[in-house]
Amino acid sequence: MIALLMRDLRLAFRAGGGFGLGLAFFLILAVLVPLGIGPEPQTLARIAPGILWVGALLACLLSLDRIFALDFEDGSLDLLATAPVPLEGAVSIKALAHWLTTGLPLVMISPVLGLLLFLPSEAYLWLVISLAVGTPALSVIGTFGAALTVGLKRGGLLLSLLVLPLYIPTLVFGAEVVSRGAMGLAVDTPLALLAGITAGAVAILPFASAHVLRINLR
Repeated sequence: MIALLMRDLRLAFRAGGGFGLGLAFFLILAVLVPLGIGPEPQTLARIAPGILWVGALLACLLSLDRIFALDFEDGSLDLLATAPVPLEGAVSIKALAHWLTTGLPLVMISPVLGLLLFLPSEAYLWLVISLAVGTPALSVIGTFGAALTVGLKRGGLLLSLLVLPLYIPTLVFGAEVVSRGAMGLAVDTPLALLAGITAGAVAILPFASAHVLRINLR
């Protein structure tokens, strides 16, 4: 399992491997929104929670098609399916590698981008917490979508159409946590729901993804 994780991390850090693509998109979005909407701090502060969460969601979406594509092309996926290691574990490692190279960097850079959007200072902690709690769900759900479309030519658009509706609850509750934190309101309910979505996705979707992969590889 550790060897598989290190292999996926090395592939992600190679040129064209996808690492940094999400960060670049996240940064570009945070820079372009003030240019398109206007530099008024009050307006930007009001929409900042939603913009930051939408940016994180789309940044995670960019690299989903790479989760299984390379393994399918070189035959490694067939070896994983027949290896003594449970395929569910391999899928979980794939999702973890995606989060470490996409979700975790977004969590770390989010306060800097919050400055560009004049996010209220009270919301910075909740922004980091909400992304740290919610982005693992994005990676696990995305891994399930990638398993559904593995082997399809030009399956990126289909993958986006399948995954985006599943991302909506995470987006809604994540942005709500940041919005309530900015206004000084209680964040217990949306944060608990966000954590519940992540826990449910981590507990269920690796098994569903492994089942779908077995069907696609027959």
